[in-house]
Amino acid sequence: MVLSLTSFSQSISSSPYSLYGVGSVYDADFGIIPAIGSSGIALPSDTFINNLNPASLGYLPQNHFMFDIGGKAISTTYQNSSKSESRNNFQFSHIAFAFPVTKNSGFSVALKPYSSAAFKISNLKIPIENSQDYYYLTAAGSGGLNNFDFSYGYRLGKKLSVGASAAVLFGNTSDNRSFLIESSVTSIQKKTTYNGWRGTLGAQYKIDSTLTVATTFKLPTQIKASKVQTVETIADDVITTVESNVASDTDDYYMPLEMGIGISKRFKNNLNMTLDYEKSLWSNSNQSELYGNFVNQDRFALGFTYRSKKNVRKYWDRIQYATGVNFDTGYLEVDGKRVNNAAISIGLSLPLENTYSALNISYSYGQKGSISNDLIKENYHKISLNLSLDGIWFIKRKID
Repeated sequence: MVLSLTSFSQSISSSPYSLYGVGSVYDADFGIIPAIGSSGIALPSDTFINNLNPASLGYLPQNHFMFDIGGKAISTTYQNSSKSESRNNFQFSHIAFAFPVTKNSGFSVALKPYSSAAFKISNLKIPIENSQDYYYLTAAGSGGLNNFDFSYGYRLGKKLSVGASAAVLFGNTSDNRSFLIESSVTSIQKKTTYNGWRGTLGAQYKIDSTLTVATTFKLPTQIKASKVQTVETIADDVITTVESNVASDTDDYYMPLEMGIGISKRFKNNLNMTLDYEKSLWSNSNQSELYGNFVNQDRFALGFTYRSKKNVRKYWDRIQYATGVNFDTGYLEVDGKRVNNAAISIGLSLPLENTYSALNISYSYGQKGSISNDLIKENYHKISLNLSLDGIWFIKRKID
């Protein structure tokens, strides 16, 4: 746990788009979810912890204590119209545990990143508004927000389950920028601290034994912010300190209303399909950036899992195979161009012998952004490893 908290305090993304807001929003998915296109709002938490919908906890099996921990290895190539650059890193994804409270309800606790800000920009040429002149920007940043949430799900009868979660968001970002205008340089060093909380509501309804529909609502909230800032100017080799470690309030960060719907359909007891759609109302948060705007986001995700189940005594017949696709329009608009994201994924869920646990392995390939309008395109390869442990507790031994 201590190592996990330490790793969360460090930057886990190197995307130039993490320049905006509190950084790039992070996808920390549990269990098999990364392999099915990050879909699964309608899946129950019966074999792994489903972090997409707190209502899924109403289906936790009795006496089962679940633990999930994961990480990602990512290789990314960044391209613009003139050059490209590659970076590799390993990211800690999440740590979570869940257990049933009663035969119809369950509880979970999870720690994961919410966003990551890690960028470095050198001598970016930017036009001055209502002028023919330009200035040059050099910037570097790090940090991000962490998400520590508590979730509870309750099943009403055999078909309907409802749930709620409360997430505590906290962290800080460091942002150092220099502006060169003609022969004058202005340097701003800023560290911003954020804290707040956010609620999520969810529901799942089983239409029949093969079809489930679900919905989630992530409530809009305001994350409080404060900063410590130092400002210096250099002109004619003379350094002037305008501010030195001055603490003050700054613009708060607003998280939007996010609505999601999903379905899960099982075919012939071995093939399962999940389909999700989410709408995030970022434009209603009334936020903007100097270099772009927050806009409403649409996300689509489709996934399939397959397990033979011909002979449960054979290991290869108990392996679950998965694939998925997802696309989102992005919540950033830079120079009138959306920063969208599309990805495909495949994976396996490998059961651990003589247990209910599994090792979930997935590979994803995706593209984010574009080269047009002097933007940056990201091509990334991602390998996710999630260890889903499931132990049976509070059962008296019958045979020693």
